[in-house]
Formats: sequence, C-alpha cells, structure tokens
Amino acid sequence: MCDIPHMTSPVDSLHAAPRADRRRLLVAAVAGALILLAAAVGLSQWAAGHARSQADAEARQNARAHASLLESELQKFRLLPRVLTEFPDVRSALADGSDAASRRLDRELEQLAARTDAAVIYVVDAGGTTIAASNWREPTSFVGQNYRFRPYFRGAMEKGEAELFALGTVSGRPGLFLARRVDAGGRALGVIVVKVEFDKLEAKWADSPATTLVTDAAGIVIMTSEPGWRFRAFRPVTAAERQRLLATKSYGEGSLAPLPVRRDRDWREASETISLPGSALRLLQPARGARDAANGTARVAFLILLILVGAAILALLRLVERQAMRRAAHDALEREVAARTRDLRDANEELQAAAERQAEADRRYRAAREELAQASRLGSIGQITAGVAHEINQPVAAIRSFAENGLAYLNREQPDKVEGNLNHIVELTARVGAITGELRNFARRRPAALGPVALQSAIDGTLLLVGDRLRAQGIALDVTLDDPERTVHADRVRLEQVLVNLLQNAAEAVQGAPDPRITLRAHGADPVFVDICDNGPGVPAELRPQLFTPFVTGRPDGLGLGLAIASDIMAEFGGTLTLIESPLGGAGFRLTLRPA
Repeated sequence: MCDIPHMTSPVDSLHAAPRADRRRLLVAAVAGALILLAAAVGLSQWAAGHARSQADAEARQNARAHASLLESELQKFRLLPRVLTEFPDVRSALADGSDAASRRLDRELEQLAARTDAAVIYVVDAGGTTIAASNWREPTSFVGQNYRFRPYFRGAMEKGEAELFALGTVSGRPGLFLARRVDAGGRALGVIVVKVEFDKLEAKWADSPATTLVTDAAGIVIMTSEPGWRFRAFRPVTAAERQRLLATKSYGEGSLAPLPVRRDRDWREASETISLPGSALRLLQPARGARDAANGTARVAFLILLILVGAAILALLRLVERQAMRRAAHDALEREVAARTRDLRDANEELQAAAERQAEADRRYRAAREELAQASRLGSIGQITAGVAHEINQPVAAIRSFAENGLAYLNREQPDKVEGNLNHIVELTARVGAITGELRNFARRRPAALGPVALQSAIDGTLLLVGDRLRAQGIALDVTLDDPERTVHADRVRLEQVLVNLLQNAAEAVQGAPDPRITLRAHGADPVFVDICDNGPGVPAELRPQLFTPFVTGRPDGLGLGLAIASDIMAEFGGTLTLIESPLGGAGFRLTLRPA
C-alpha cells in the first residue's frame, strides 16, 4: 500500500499532479481566456447596438408625442383666419379705409386675441400697410407698419393663404404668421394675419430630457426646447439660402451658425413630418443614458460568464487536488455565486420597482387627463343638475311618506291600503328612474348614430332637465304638439342639447319681465317644425344677420358659441335652425327636422 503524500498548499498539489492533468488545466485556461475575449467583443457590440435601438425607440415615441402637441396647436389657430375673413367689420374696414373703422376694428381684434390666446391679430390692406391690430395700444404696435416685403403677405395675396415662421420685425419675437386673403366681389381687399407664439409649447417640450426642435426648409431651427439653439443651422446653409433669409428678414441678423452637438454619438435623432410647409419636427434623444444602461447589462453578463469560466477552471483544478481541497473550493464557489446572484437579484428587483413606479406614474397621468376631460364635459350640465336634484327630492320625500303610512296600515291589517301605497311607491320610483336616466343619457360621452327619435319623448326628456329651473323662476311654459306620435330623423341626446340651449336662452331673456312666458310648439308633417318663442326683449337688429356666426353674442359675458353649435347640430340632422318672429313679442327660433 502506498503512502499518501502530505499536502502543503494548492500550488504544491498542482506541481505534484501528473503531467496530463497539468496539460488539461493549461488547455482549459487558454480556452476560458478565448471565451472571455470573444464574449467581451460580442457584448461590447451588443451593448452599442442595444443602446442605439433603445435610444431610437425613445426618440421616435417622444417625437410622435411632441408632434401631436404641435399639430393640435396649429389646427386650433388655423381656423381663426378663415373665420375672420368672414367677419363683417374686417371687410368694412378694408373697403372703407377710414380711420374710425380701423380703430373700431382695433378694439375688436384686441378682445379676440385675448380670448383665443393668439399673440397678435392684424389686418393689412392690399398695399401691405397694417390698418388695424390687436396690439394697437402697445409701443410695438403693428399699425402703420408695411409688410409688403414679407413672404406671407405676398403668398396670401397670390394664393389666398400662406404661412411663415419668422422673427417679428417690430416685436423681435419669433412666431408663426398665418395669413389669409380677404376678398369681396372678386377683388382682393387685403390680408388678415394671425401671429402665434409657441412659448408654452416649448416649455412643455423642455420637461422631457430630450431636445425637441423644428426646422424649416433651409434647415434653420425655428422652434426648440433649448433656447440657445433657436435660429441655428441644423445642416450647413448655402450662400443663396442665407441671402434669401436675410432679404426677407425672416430671422433678423442671426449668424445661422451650426448646432454645437455631435448627433452621431451624443444624440439619437428622430423626425416627424408636420403640417408646416417644408418643416420637420426633430427630436434629439440623449444617448448617454441608454448607453450606460446597456454597458451595465453587458458588464453584468460578462461578470456572470467570467464567474462560470472561472468556476469551470477551478473545478478542473480541484480534480487534481485532494477531496478536502475540492470540497473547500466547491464551497467557496457556491458562496461567490450566491453573492453574485444576490447582487443580480437586488439589481433586478430595483429595475422591476422602477418599472412599476413608471407604470403607476403613467396610469396616474392618464387618469388625471381623463378626469380633466370628463370634468370639462360635465361642466356644461351643472345648471341642469341643480334643477334635477329638486325634481328627485320631491318623489323621494313622497316615497318615504307612503312607506311610513304603509307600515301603519300593515299594523292595522289593512292590506288593500298597503297595496295602494306600494303602487304609489312603484310609480314614484319609476319617476325618479326616468329623471336620473335622462340625466345619464344627456351626460354620456359619445353621441349615438342618427335614427328615428320620438319628438314627444325628446321634449319630455328636455323638460325633466330644465323644467324645474323654469318653474323656480316663475316662467310659464306652454307646450303644444299637433301629433304626439310624430318621430323625426335625429339623435335624441343632441336634439335635447339644442332644445335645452334654446330654453335656457329664452329663460335668460325673460328675466325681469312682468309676466315671463315661453311657448314650445311642434307642428307640421314634412318637414316637422319646432318653435320656441318668448316674450323677452328680442334679438337686436344689428345682430340678426350674423346671429349664428361664432363669437357673435348680445350678452357681455357670452362667447357667442351656443347658437352656432346648435345650428351645426341641426345641419348634421339634415335640418336647420332659424330666427322667426315671436307671437309673444320677443325672440323666436324654429327647428326644421326631417320626419323619420
């Protein structure tokens, strides 16, 4: 029997191993080194590619969101010049040319700019001179300034409308100029111009870690979340483009220097097409965060691979050592793997917690946005709800009384009276259900498709919503239907919206009258007419030609949108809303509807 040699250290054990074992260990060490080298190169390439993909995805998502914000602003303001070209005072001021007409128009434009949040609204005559402007009180007033050299003026006069983003020659503030030609009798009278500034929108963009900018056809930055980048060149500017921009004074005397960024490494770029001619929204997403995250993941993976390769080599080393040394090495490896696993588990838990926090933040944001939208939708029925509450309180009080009396009759063993009280309770609960159902239908989010609507039912629903308010104000309401079975082609909710609007307008008109009275009469077969008349002061003669035009109102606190919206709803039904003479001496409105 051979004696087992005494082991002094792992190195002595290794030297005592057979030559084949040492060669196997050397081969394993070289193979492990090659694996680690290949893994390092592969992980480095993976990290670079993954970082680019992640940053590109974030850039595309943010670019779409920011482009949507910009498009919503553009669509809101592009409608304004179209509406103003039909504004009678604009046409009269351009045609008249008198200073009095222009100064009257100054005040109207000033009020409209304050309501719509436009920076400036001004009217330019055919010669390019501003005759009226919303900023007529300010030192930087546009009144008297000649803008014949501006491309937006020439474009509007030639093509009917034009848009230009430029630096204001008087105010020195950048903005988008929306111009539309004003015609009368086949002759161009001038141009109405709305200037829109995007300070608030750029501030929203600045909340994102990315940098958002909009470039024009020449590659000049015209809008940006980074103020120092405005009017810098996104790409090299040719001498001809520079000369053209200086000639039109679009961006003042700016140097049009290139942007101070390296877009290939520091930033990942995404672009979205927008409705500004020749322009594009570009978003520069910082690549550092995605690059650091990918490198961190690659380092963790390499560390795991290093541990595995080291473990394999260590396991081979333990094969040439004694059993005790192999157990000790195995325990050390398990402790190391456990420690690394805990680190990975902790890191994974932190990433999962961060993802959950982000998801919760997104959910709260969407919920808050939906709550704001719902609050806006329900705000218009606030007055209705107050009246409906009174309508519900009366049957509820009666239900309680009938229930208490029913208990008394039950104790007296008078079942016939108990049954009578229960029948009354059933009728009253049906009444409450009808009221609340009508209010719920009126407040629903989406209108239904057009179809047959019972006119009697729509009028009853309207009276459920506003009848109590009329009674509370002491207003006498006479309702007459020539044919209670008549049906019309409409949507009940929107038809009730029109009726509610007209009845509320009539109620406001007869306030203070000695004998306030409103009539609602439905007559005719094809078409069907619904007349709502009152004995109030009536509609002023000067408002009648443009009564259904947006922003026209006879009330000092009104926006002039209620009758315009009602007229549009009737047009969707294939009918009309017109002003008629009231038999009571006040105002009268007629709904013309198609029979179903």
